[in-house]
Amino acid sequence: MTIGDLWGQTGEWLKGTGPNSDIVMSSRIRLARNLAKYPFPHWATSEQLEAVISDFEQACKKADYFKGALFVRMGELDNLEKQILIERHLISREHTVKSEHKAVLISEREIISIMVNEEDHLRIQVLQSGFNLHDTWKLADRIDEELEQNLEFATASDLGYLTCCPTNAGTGLRASCMVHLPALVMTKQVGRIIQAIGKLGMTARGLFGEGTEAYGNFFQISNQVTLGRSEEEVVDSLGKIILQIIEQENAARNSIFANQRLLLEDRISRSLAELKSARLISSEEALNLLSVIRLGSDLGMIKGLDRNILNDLFIQIQPAHLQMKQGKALSAEERDAARAEFISKKFNI
Repeated sequence: MTIGDLWGQTGEWLKGTGPNSDIVMSSRIRLARNLAKYPFPHWATSEQLEAVISDFEQACKKADYFKGALFVRMGELDNLEKQILIERHLISREHTVKSEHKAVLISEREIISIMVNEEDHLRIQVLQSGFNLHDTWKLADRIDEELEQNLEFATASDLGYLTCCPTNAGTGLRASCMVHLPALVMTKQVGRIIQAIGKLGMTARGLFGEGTEAYGNFFQISNQVTLGRSEEEVVDSLGKIILQIIEQENAARNSIFANQRLLLEDRISRSLAELKSARLISSEEALNLLSVIRLGSDLGMIKGLDRNILNDLFIQIQPAHLQMKQGKALSAEERDAARAEFISKKFNI
């Protein structure tokens, strides 16, 4: 498997399966771990960072979960390949900065990705489709245990796992769900909900994580603090909040469907017409229009559209994916033209 193989396939988390997958696109568990015998990445020497990569690579060879996985050093990738991994939610933007002495492991179906020498020595990520936090956490826990058989992680008896950022110490666990909330956005309730979850120790980010906008009405909801809480408490707390968000989004959808159906039908019709006929379309505009189409499909107002195809479109229209398809670098206008053509072909079948 290569980076080139990834962009042409649909990641497991985009399959549109699992509980409440109409609203919850994916569930993610991320564990931050550091090797006990080396300083944190920001303080480690080049030789120590290389030793971390070597130790991790050797541990992976003994782990059943990583058979057939792709293991690459970030310094060997070009900018387009790095951007592909960001767009597929397999690495962070920070992992592409000063990429020497960094690596990433990606499992065959993109369920597992592990960044080596990002902020911490290891960032273990498990990403699955739908509202599936508990099973995702259990898989992450098994991977963590298997790695710990061959790697000694940095811990303290009174703190738990030690991490570069104090807010990640303790369990080192960050749980999140990617939720699609078009009805709450349309009814102007989403701001109140984001403010409320902030008071409960949660945060909301955009489609591509920290510092990004909620294009396409997608929000990543995650816990902010791990210290002093067990992994199960973190997962359960987020799960309860996500269930409330699902309930409120469904109520908003039902209200719009019952009381503003003509207005909704008009938005869906206009969005579909624009996606079919546009000659130039930006990422932001395309995401917002596709969000309306996805809502229409979920409500049964558009027939014959598979959710996994729509989910995959959100990724395939991103700049790096478009350029990979074209086999060359594109200007902003060329990308907008390629995006419009690609979407048009998908909907004019």
